[in-house]
Amino acid sequence: MTTTTTPALAAFTPAHLPQALRLSRQAGWPHRQQDWALTLSVSQGVVALDGDRVVGTALCSPFGPVATLNMIIVDEAMRGRGLGRTLMDAIIALAGDREMRLVATTDGLPLYEKLGFHATGQIVQHQGIATAAAPDLPVTTGTSADIDRLAPTDRAASGMDRAPLLRAIAAEGEVLICNTGFALLRDFGRGRVVGPITAPDTATARAMLTDAARRCEGTFLRADLRAGQGLEPLAARLGLAPVGGGTAMVRNPQTPDPTTFALISQALG
Repeated sequence: MTTTTTPALAAFTPAHLPQALRLSRQAGWPHRQQDWALTLSVSQGVVALDGDRVVGTALCSPFGPVATLNMIIVDEAMRGRGLGRTLMDAIIALAGDREMRLVATTDGLPLYEKLGFHATGQIVQHQGIATAAAPDLPVTTGTSADIDRLAPTDRAASGMDRAPLLRAIAAEGEVLICNTGFALLRDFGRGRVVGPITAPDTATARAMLTDAARRCEGTFLRADLRAGQGLEPLAARLGLAPVGGGTAMVRNPQTPDPTTFALISQALG
């Protein structure tokens, strides 16, 4: 369906989730409505409306000094008209003077560069049917009650204040603990996702990724890994093949580069 009218922007509310899900499916993204709802629960955002039809979405997720900009989608029928720029301008305004991070697709990269974002690295999406292996270090199971003591570790590694989000994920998923590191395992998309993986060293991160695969043996598992941190060959051996990813970008940097080994999601860093 095409239109010659200019879409109007409105605040993104839970009522828009079903149509947002339609857009993400159109874009080939695996999100369920529950995945959208989790992101919206820690975000502000806008939708572009053609009448009562959602033809664009964009969210800003503020975590203390950092905001992630995410779920930026324009309906196929509306592309090439500057709507992506309009959506980005709106969520940049919501972010204010915070550091802004996003993970760019190839199509979105030129726009983000024009808006002052610069690349900081690559995110590699690994996914597949997990195979079991024994971790080299002991991994224990925590609970949401552990998040208060684990959140400072996440803050130091990511630069973001995400304790409420971590608690929400832990309440529905699993908490993996190894040494002073931790990882979260939860339902997402076609199966489950492990992330963040926050660890003091590669050996600890490897143990938690291995244990996540063990827990998901024979089922679908995804991990969004930071390239060059030593987990990619292991992920492939655990049945999680590289299937793409994106470019990590930042605008108005104010915090150290993140050192997490895997993201909560490409939307939430």
